Amino acid sequence: MTTTSADPVTFEDALERYDPVMGMEVHVELNTASKMFCGCSTVFGADPNTQVCPVCLGLPGALPVVNARAIESAIKIGLALNCSIAPWCRFARKNYFYPDMPKNFQTSQYDEPIAYSGWTEIEVDGVSYRIEIERAHMEEDTGKSLHVGGATGRIHGASHSLVDYNRAGIPLIEIVTKPIEGTGAKSPEVARAYVAHLRELVLGLGVSDVRMEQGSMRCDVNLSLRPIGVTTLGTRSETKNVNSLRSVERAVRHEIGRHAAVLDGGNRIVQETRHWHEDTGVTTAGREKSDAEDYRYFPEPDLVPVAPSREWVEALRAQLPEPPSLHRARLQADWAFSDLEMRDVAGAGAMNLVAETVAAGAAPQAAKKWWLSELARYANEHDIAIDDVPMSPEQVAQVQGLLDAGRINDKLARQVFDGVLAGEGTPEEVVARRGLEVVSDDSALGDAVDRAIEANPDVAAKIAAGKHAAAGALIGAVMKEMRGRADAGRVRELILARLG
Repeated sequence: MTTTSADPVTFEDALERYDPVMGMEVHVELNTASKMFCGCSTVFGADPNTQVCPVCLGLPGALPVVNARAIESAIKIGLALNCSIAPWCRFARKNYFYPDMPKNFQTSQYDEPIAYSGWTEIEVDGVSYRIEIERAHMEEDTGKSLHVGGATGRIHGASHSLVDYNRAGIPLIEIVTKPIEGTGAKSPEVARAYVAHLRELVLGLGVSDVRMEQGSMRCDVNLSLRPIGVTTLGTRSETKNVNSLRSVERAVRHEIGRHAAVLDGGNRIVQETRHWHEDTGVTTAGREKSDAEDYRYFPEPDLVPVAPSREWVEALRAQLPEPPSLHRARLQADWAFSDLEMRDVAGAGAMNLVAETVAAGAAPQAAKKWWLSELARYANEHDIAIDDVPMSPEQVAQVQGLLDAGRINDKLARQVFDGVLAGEGTPEEVVARRGLEVVSDDSALGDAVDRAIEANPDVAAKIAAGKHAAAGALIGAVMKEMRGRADAGRVRELILARLG
């Protein structure tokens, strides 16, 4: 008997009997100015169907031409993943009907990818995992369907559907791993760490903005279970288009529990695609998964083969940036961060933001503090990536500069962040507009100190008797009166001077 769902067992219970095996398929949209086979713009967010032409709409007689920059980017990704680069490869037609495929086939690569047999390494809780790369091949993206009238945004229950073909034809690289075995209870964390590592690597290459929330990096999570001690792979499911690091981890954890429940019931797993639901943290059945022969691949007759010369490949290899692991180790040494601090920064996707803030003049600890507190909280509240927060590393460094100069304190700095994020201007302009600069003038502070002493005679008597720790209460009263803008150190000095 086959089934697609059952009430999941707990993650821990599943791992007592089953060994998970994963496979990751990550799609990366390249940041070329034009599409894979035509000159249409790739700018994100344009009005629907305004960035299309006869080629990407698949109109009769329109002939594609390969984007050379996309080929270059594909080679860079392959080299960064320690892949072999094919001296000769070609495109194929992958035939299947889908509403957002205007040609009713996708131009992709089948048995001759441009990059193959690679590897990369990740680290989770101090343990290194080697991820074998099966292939990294070139293809074009599909359009985007919008299902209207239903409660879920999916086709079931919708009254009608709309299609935007702006994305159709944008260059994609699909990076496919070999089966990832032996990760056990760490499988969800390994999956997340791999995608995070890939995002960092591709971002460092400068070939994609890898914004998961915009769909320019999407992950398909393949998972199967096999009884502990068995070497034969189980039947896999494929959770499609998971678009955040957190969701990758949650999807793996959920699917392990779901598979275990199905197998525990004496049923068989259906090889199928699954839809991930971010709100409920579960997957639901999509369509039964097709095998390669179902797509009726054949070589694309309208495109010549791609044959990158060895000289070109080696020239691109020489341009590769520092590998992420070495880059991270160097930054950690420069910043004097602990392993835990570095993992926090990397996990938040803030590595480059902290580096740019430090380069703009902030101390590493200060840069980390702001990006992982105020700015990470803003990103979470607005459901955006941290690098989409409307505040630049230079502005963060400017806020810290105001702090270092004593012009604002920590509490006021948070108000400065609020103002900049609200679009009120630069940190300097927010301080001036909101009147946030710390008051250190003895005349203004002295008057406030006198009022605090007068209002709190018992506390004043304790301080006069030598109990200087009691000064905190008066300092708090002065700070409250002056809306947090008083120089606390100078207030303390004035209190002690007045009370002997």
